Amino acid sequence: MLLRFIWILFLSLSIYSQDKSKQVLFVGNSLTYTNDLPKIVEQIASNFNETITTTSLCYPNYALIDHWNDGKLQKYIKTGKFDYVIIQQGPSSQNDGRQMLLSDGAKIKALCEEHGSQLVYFMVWPSKNYYYTFDGVIANHKFAAKQNKALLCPVGVIWKTYDANKALENLYSVDGFHPSKAGSFLAALTIFNTIYPNKNISDLSFKSSKTWMTNKKSFDTIIELINNQNQKK
Repeated sequence: MLLRFIWILFLSLSIYSQDKSKQVLFVGNSLTYTNDLPKIVEQIASNFNETITTTSLCYPNYALIDHWNDGKLQKYIKTGKFDYVIIQQGPSSQNDGRQMLLSDGAKIKALCEEHGSQLVYFMVWPSKNYYYTFDGVIANHKFAAKQNKALLCPVGVIWKTYDANKALENLYSVDGFHPSKAGSFLAALTIFNTIYPNKNISDLSFKSSKTWMTNKKSFDTIIELINNQNQKK
């Protein structure tokens, strides 16, 4: 009887551990792998006593169609191990980008549903040179996520609002397109909040985030903007 009880307890703890851990596949390009954004997501999760294990499938200048044509994406999803598949391509502000987000996203969505994964769109931002296209970036990502019934990480929305305050830490790196460490932190925290919407991100300490943020006002602003975005849902 005692051995049976210990065995049942062991199984229960194993199931609990599996439930707490999230497996996340990141599919994208340099906007995702710059500053190793997936690892930032993992470290943020650890501050909330959660475990996120990430796998990255990210190459320079890749769009979703490139990943699909390579075939590695399909192999990863077919393993059935991923709770979330987070997809990202370039800003996609124009009609062709909108169509890629929609049609390629639909193919990935169907495969995710077949193998028990939740599809998530990672909304990015335009370069400074094409900042005027920002509204198109936001609209096209929202449209594709809604049409394909996928989750949406509204990074671009939060980025644009934050960036209006020029006194805060710069989200852009020196090339005016890729994220600075602060930009990657903003994106990672938004992604974490999408995976764990019931976590109070205001509990995250500035001290634990100093690897990426150097200014507390900027840090507090990111927290506030993400919380405000949640209230609008």
